[in-house]
Amino acid sequence: MILPVTIYGDPVLRKVAKPIDAEYKGLAEFIENMWATMYHSDGVGLAAPQVGRSVRIFVVDATGLADEEPELADFKKVFINAEIIERFGDDEGMNEGCLSLPGLREDVTRKTEILIRYQDENFVEHEEEYSGFAARVIQHEYDHLEGKLFVDHLSPLRKRLLKGKLTNISKGKVNVGYKIRIPGK
Repeated sequence: MILPVTIYGDPVLRKVAKPIDAEYKGLAEFIENMWATMYHSDGVGLAAPQVGRSVRIFVVDATGLADEEPELADFKKVFINAEIIERFGDDEGMNEGCLSLPGLREDVTRKTEILIRYQDENFVEHEEEYSGFAARVIQHEYDHLEGKLFVDHLSPLRKRLLKGKLTNISKGKVNVGYKIRIPGK
């Protein structure tokens, strides 16, 4: 089932998400719904807060970008209870967008490499290093679990310049090809 995407202004996007365990009710169905929602919305990643649930789950599928970056050929994963242990490497800027901030794209600086610990959908623990675009996508989705959005990485001046656009997003004054959940409605 395709879920509505929670957009900017909804308090769930600003909460630190709670860990879950293997007893989380309806987990397999929820993960399937997250995949369906992400694909329908043309996303590369989707975090649970973006569909209204403040739990520590995100999904990523960057396999469609393997032509440009071959190391992404098998990069389709579920991350549960993720914790970024270390961010390292160079600072690199790249243009980012977000399903919860439709129509908005900005250059965001992030570290080029990360070390992350997480559980997969079977609650098997992994500790892995990622670099390049994979590291960027993981950091973006991980931010959602921490109650952060990519606009939080922008300068105060840039955020002030975007205030009108952000207000319009929070009021649902956006044109998107996917279902959204407007704050307060």
